[in-house]
Amino acid sequence: MKATVSLSFMLLGVVFCACLVASNLLETKILQFGPVTITAGFLVFPISYIINDCIAEVWGFRKARLIIWLGFAVNFAMVALFQLAVALPAAPFWEGDAAFRFIFGLAPRIAAASLAAFLLGSFLNAYVMSRMKIASRGKHFSARAVLSTLAGESADSLIFFPLAFGGLVPAQELIKMMAIQIFAKTAYEIVVLPVTIRVVNFLKKIEESDAYDTDISYNILKIREI
Repeated sequence: MKATVSLSFMLLGVVFCACLVASNLLETKILQFGPVTITAGFLVFPISYIINDCIAEVWGFRKARLIIWLGFAVNFAMVALFQLAVALPAAPFWEGDAAFRFIFGLAPRIAAASLAAFLLGSFLNAYVMSRMKIASRGKHFSARAVLSTLAGESADSLIFFPLAFGGLVPAQELIKMMAIQIFAKTAYEIVVLPVTIRVVNFLKKIEESDAYDTDISYNILKIREI
């Protein structure tokens, strides 16, 4: 029997990848609200973790593993295309080349940092979600969603910021940015939790699926096992 995915899973995968691409571009801008400094990627990146939670809860770790690697592949292709665009000669009358190079020329470092952080953070998020579901026998979804996000976002921020902004942003500011990102993204998860719960319940109903990851491999390289 051929492995298949549903329309709901496919749509979530599309949104997941779109959020990752958008966040990589938005990470090039640093926002400041009074003493609080965050990257503009905060606007969309937490959504990818919420989708990760939904997929791990409804379809299980194997489907989450598939979508995480798909997001990685899409981002890698995006970076390659951006660098090709930067390398190609600009028209002499076009005045936007400097700005274009600033945004997309910085993308490789940010994307490399983002991809490394994304892989560890996303897989940790899905793993914690999966193991906690088994341990709690499917109860306490809210606690599982928040704690898995906290674990994933912490790993993500601790890797991303030093790799992406080390040498560009003062060390003290980097530490503050990491702490703010971890707190803010976890708070984001808590605020939208009522919506997440409704989406998960809806997906379980229409998909007739409520996965428990017993007797599966957590090897992140076994992509074909879906």
